This record gives sequence, structure tokens and C-alpha cells, in this order.
Amino acid sequence: MSTDDREIEVYRDPKYRPGDRVVSKKNVKNDGTMYNKEIGETVVKKGDVGYVRDIGVFLQQFYIYAVEFVDRGGAVGMRERELDPLEITAAAVSRGPVWSPMAPGDAPAPAEPPPPRPPASAAPGRAAD
Repeated sequence: MSTDDREIEVYRDPKYRPGDRVVSKKNVKNDGTMYNKEIGETVVKKGDVGYVRDIGVFLQQFYIYAVEFVDRGGAVGMRERELDPLEITAAAVSRGPVWSPMAPGDAPAPAEPPPPRPPASAAPGRAAD
């Protein structure tokens, strides 16, 4: 249960996915978790462009996006509210919705079963006895 009034983000799908191009909405300073940076040093400036590399979860409530800021030379953990999408890519459009309701009878046709596997003695690269 959340101790504040913010949305529990993990109850829905993440807004961004790995490979999405994003821009920082604010300056971000090192909170002590970045190697070779002083605490309080600015690690991301408003307007910096990056790519989502990975998605994690913090406190079982919030998505943390590992954003690779190429011009800055490293990845920084960012909250969704600190990012804006930079562009809508064809890949994002082709993903479509993660979930969509189907009316009865709209179920997709069952997939064909895979072809049977050959016996181990007939596997390529193995001599038959």
C-alpha cells in the first residue's frame, strides 16, 4: 500500500520501453548512487536526450527507467514523470496496445502445433548407429 497519494505505476504497463528515445524534463543531481560523480553534481540537464535501456521497479510502486544519455556518457535511473517522449517511432506504433478486450467470437485461430522433432539418432551432425 502506498503511503502517499501518487499513483502506483506498476499496476499498469510502463509508459516507455527499451529503445524508446526520451528527453529529460528536469535537471537531475547525483544522490550518491553514481560512481565517479560528486553528491549533488548535475548528471542530467533539462533537455538532454537519451534512450531507455532497461526498466526496473522501485519500492514495488514505481518504474525506474535506466536511460542512456549518450552525450553525458552514462546511464541514469529516471522516473516516468522526469521524462517526455522525444518522438513516436514506427516500432512504438507497431507495438500497439499491450492489452485489448476482445468480443466473444473474436478469439484468434489456434496456432498450428510445431513439427515433430527428429529422433536424437537422426540429429544433424551425429552419426547413425
